[in-house]
Amino acid sequence: MNPNIEVVGAREHNLKNISVSIPKNKLTVITGISGSGKSSLAFDTIHAEGQRRYMESFSAYARQFIGNLERPDVDKVDGLSPVIAIEQKTTNKSPRSTVGTVTEIYDFLRLLFARAGEAYSYNTGKKMIRFSEEEMISHLYEHFNLEKIIILAPIVKGRKGHYRELFEQLRKQGYLRVRIDGELKELKEKMQVDRYKIHDIKIVIDRLKVDIQSKHRLIESVQSALKQGNDQMLILKHDDLGNDHAKAILLSKQLMCQDTGLSYDEPSPNAFSFNSPYGACPQCKGLGTVFQIDLASVMPDKNISIADGGIVPLGLARDTFIFQQVKSLASKYHFDVNKPIHTLSEKAMNVILWGSEEAKVDMTIDFDETSTVYETQFEGIVNMVIRWFQDTGSDYVKQWAEKFMSIHTCPDCDGSRLRKESLWFKIDEKNIAQLSEMNLNDLKQWFAGIEKRINKKQNIIALEILKEINERLDFCCRWVSIIFL
Repeated sequence: MNPNIEVVGAREHNLKNISVSIPKNKLTVITGISGSGKSSLAFDTIHAEGQRRYMESFSAYARQFIGNLERPDVDKVDGLSPVIAIEQKTTNKSPRSTVGTVTEIYDFLRLLFARAGEAYSYNTGKKMIRFSEEEMISHLYEHFNLEKIIILAPIVKGRKGHYRELFEQLRKQGYLRVRIDGELKELKEKMQVDRYKIHDIKIVIDRLKVDIQSKHRLIESVQSALKQGNDQMLILKHDDLGNDHAKAILLSKQLMCQDTGLSYDEPSPNAFSFNSPYGACPQCKGLGTVFQIDLASVMPDKNISIADGGIVPLGLARDTFIFQQVKSLASKYHFDVNKPIHTLSEKAMNVILWGSEEAKVDMTIDFDETSTVYETQFEGIVNMVIRWFQDTGSDYVKQWAEKFMSIHTCPDCDGSRLRKESLWFKIDEKNIAQLSEMNLNDLKQWFAGIEKRINKKQNIIALEILKEINERLDFCCRWVSIIFL
């Protein structure tokens, strides 16, 4: 067998009758300046000829579906085996791509936190809890045994309205009492509350003593309360009924904070993805950064007047609608558009840049021989630029607006790119954003022995997920070591 690939007289594209001998079973690199014919030799000559010969080995029936491949412009190629070529491809840069997303480690992290993460309240920092119906019954017998309690179902939380139809519907369903803003009231015909005040309304499901004899009744009342209260119910001691400051105990099937009543939706992997609307920070849309107005770009030189282009987005004074508004503002707030910007009062500058509810100006528009005066609201130069940046569909306008803006870390998510709720699901006191910020070696070290730092239930759920994460981390760390060594 020929130990080399012999290419004689290659003239494909810009190759000038090139002849080369390439050894087999070795790594051969073709180098040269741009346009010297590297790809023409490797792909359009050697690979094309090898592919053509391989196709010719097929039957006539198979070749009719493949089509004919032209022979490359070359005198002779010897020692050529069937070939494959890996496509030359560049990865598009995306602000949403990270090492975690490309290696799929982040996908398994999302699954891990959705299934094994522990939720904490962002109001109090305390661990959130949830109960099944059986756990609720056990909780009542454990904490209220032989005590008389009132079981309530919350149906209105902090909303305005008169709720006349709601009260009538409850009365027809057989309920006798409701607790409105801490006060127990009997349901009556045409009952309503002040529609302009905020109300909390709870149905009184039952009043009973927690003992063995009333267990069946207790179970039915709990089920009814959860149905009416959307998987939530409240327990109030009968002795605390007249105490307006007495706090009812909240029990829920959902993740909730007993101190504040805050509840989270059931977590899913999408809730931890900054590429999903369910998990992305609503302020920065999952990018971690936001564009904010840079006043130094809007007014680079305050020694220039507004008329001479001192406010760059406005440009030079001309007969346009927005300049007519600025001139009307000048008349109302007593400043001169022909004087340097630094001479203007702070109040005038705030109105020019940011607008205000008081920044209403009269515009005189001439129609033939008549003129009409219109009152318009001036939004402010800064708000105008922001609106054009956010609402435009034109790339040109967007690029123009970007000249007056700078990139800053998102103040809502602090660069984590996720919703606030997603950051309060933790494993071993770490949320998913904190793990994502670690380098590969630190992350691998954190996952080492994680089985000993989480509870038994988490271990059962996370067993296969942790195995996949550790395998990918080992692979990445091994290749990083090879590259840098």
